[in-house]
Amino acid sequence: PQLIRANPKSSTGRLDLFTRLLADNCGRFETVPPGYTGPLYLEIVPRSFPVRVRTGLSLCQIRFSNGQASLSDDELRAEHEHSPLLFNDQGQPIATDKLRLDNGLMMGISTMRDADIQGPIGYVAKRYTSIIDMAEENGHDPSGFFDPIEQPNRGRLIVEPEEFYIFASKERIRIPPHLAAEMCAYDVGIGELRTNYAGFFDNGFGGEHGTRAVLEVRPHDVPFLLEDGQVFFKLEFFKTIELPEVVYGDD
Repeated sequence: PQLIRANPKSSTGRLDLFTRLLADNCGRFETVPPGYTGPLYLEIVPRSFPVRVRTGLSLCQIRFSNGQASLSDDELRAEHEHSPLLFNDQGQPIATDKLRLDNGLMMGISTMRDADIQGPIGYVAKRYTSIIDMAEENGHDPSGFFDPIEQPNRGRLIVEPEEFYIFASKERIRIPPHLAAEMCAYDVGIGELRTNYAGFFDNGFGGEHGTRAVLEVRPHDVPFLLEDGQVFFKLEFFKTIELPEVVYGDD
């Protein structure tokens, strides 16, 4: 049976624009059951900025899955040994015995400058801003919506409840052309916060030496202490039915 999973697009998530797909008579958000025929709806909740949308804008993306496509930890380990998935800031592969695997590939958050990050280590949304028109590309000054976060002392940073932050992953990630990945929901046993809105990583993401993942972070209820390299999220990898003709990043 075929299953549809939905997620906000990355450009939507960066703006703290929370979207959720709904289908009639389905008890879960962002999932469409096998055999469903009918309309789809999109719940749109702007959390940080006033946002203008219009008919025809693409805010959400869907992925179709058929059968059991996810990779086990052993399969992930074998993939990394054959062709590395995870790299440090210098573009060097992480040693296989240093991988953190737990029903997916665990990754950390970066709160220190390194070879990739020379300026701010993150950004926090301003509380009062002008309107963002989603149909207008390259027409907004980022400094009008986000304040930079400089490197904290010893990489220890406290994030505040219900503020919206953007950070980078500690490691670089590479998705091979025959695989795709999804960022899993954060384990609430570690803390009350959301670490991503846009969770799909397409075939070919990261090129040959990996790219940082962008984390959209919103703590809930209580302040949360971040430290450099702290395990913060994990990726679940999936086999795709065939190699795409065009992979992520191709011209």
